[in-house]
Amino acid sequence: MKRKLNADFIKWLSNKKGESKEMLDFRLKSYEAFLKLENPNFGPEIKLDFDNINYYKSDRDKITDKWENVDTDVKNTFSSLGVIEAEEKYLDGVSNQYESEVIYHKNKTDKEIIFTSTDEALKKYPELFYKYFNNLVKYDENKYTALNGALWSGGSFIYIPPHTTLDRPLQSYFRIDSESLGQFERTIIIVDDYSSLEYIEGCTAKSYSTSSLHAGVVEIYVGRHARCRYSTIQNWSKDVYNLVTKRAIVDDDGIMEWVDGNIGSKVTMKYPSCILKGNNAVGSSLSIAYAKSEQSLDAGAKMIHLGKNTKSNIISKSIAESGGVSNYRGLVKIGENATNSLAKVACDTLILDSKSSSNTYPRNIVLNDSSILEHEATISKVSEEKMNYLMSKGLSEEMAKELLVMGFIADFKKELPMEYAVELNRLIKD
Repeated sequence: MKRKLNADFIKWLSNKKGESKEMLDFRLKSYEAFLKLENPNFGPEIKLDFDNINYYKSDRDKITDKWENVDTDVKNTFSSLGVIEAEEKYLDGVSNQYESEVIYHKNKTDKEIIFTSTDEALKKYPELFYKYFNNLVKYDENKYTALNGALWSGGSFIYIPPHTTLDRPLQSYFRIDSESLGQFERTIIIVDDYSSLEYIEGCTAKSYSTSSLHAGVVEIYVGRHARCRYSTIQNWSKDVYNLVTKRAIVDDDGIMEWVDGNIGSKVTMKYPSCILKGNNAVGSSLSIAYAKSEQSLDAGAKMIHLGKNTKSNIISKSIAESGGVSNYRGLVKIGENATNSLAKVACDTLILDSKSSSNTYPRNIVLNDSSILEHEATISKVSEEKMNYLMSKGLSEEMAKELLVMGFIADFKKELPMEYAVELNRLIKD
């Protein structure tokens, strides 16, 4: 049953979740901001009918750590996606969200960490939760952070204590199976001093004729001498608007790595960010965006240098085919006090036909004389000559294109765990 988005609905949602007045007030404040804020004045056009979105759907009130307690159809969906097999073989913990709520969660490591849904973290660890919630990504930054603030549900909350390194990654998987659904997960990750975390996120949805919305928010805190790697393979269907805000703040000698794969969605606007607050902090973003027919992917990264001797590296791979639009949009800012810092940006584009397009929108700002910022960009079109040569060797046209694409993204694939590199191959072939 679809409920109209208004203050009464938000009160119902907060009450259903058993939340305090403090959280209800936050949700209502966020909703008021959502009503006042306009859509972004840059990037792809957003044509969402907010009256036609189902803002919450869940058939479960409790999370389970046993697949036999999950509805058979839902279990079969996650099994067909390879999620259950990956849990058994490669992961130290998993959190699987179906529609609006986390339905399955399991922490398999014996390390003293917190890994739970964000809703559960609010109930069990309220002091820790409020220390980081809405701290790095403010509710009123844009229309969709405000909408997330009003409606957030699900997502992962992770706290890695000092001097802790997990043997294997943690993973969250987000699935939309309903028509015109809005999914608004909130993820908070804290990697404390001298600790390390590898986190993997997967996203898929069924295809419908009407639009769905995924408007997530991710806040990551990387402590001194700590490291976090956040890898995403997003394969939303072509009716999903993927409008997310992801940001990390990095302390002295910390390292934050974004590995970001965007294959699906109707529209994507996503710019993972690092605030390099501490001295010697390091941030990197390696991304691909592959846009096909009726897709507009506007992706990139932001690096803000505040500490001394900080380093950042952005590598963006954009591919456009069959009339798709794949753009890079990014910001690098080296502050006045971020002396002796180094930033590198490389944007590579591959256009596979005359119907497709790709653009680069960089903003590069250096506010001191001792730092260096390097930017390079290349655009390649698949020429008839190159295709004819490959086809003369016995390859079909599709096989020749596939070979060129796989070579183009080879650097990205090397950064993924083997099983996810194999999955990426399958998605691109499809």
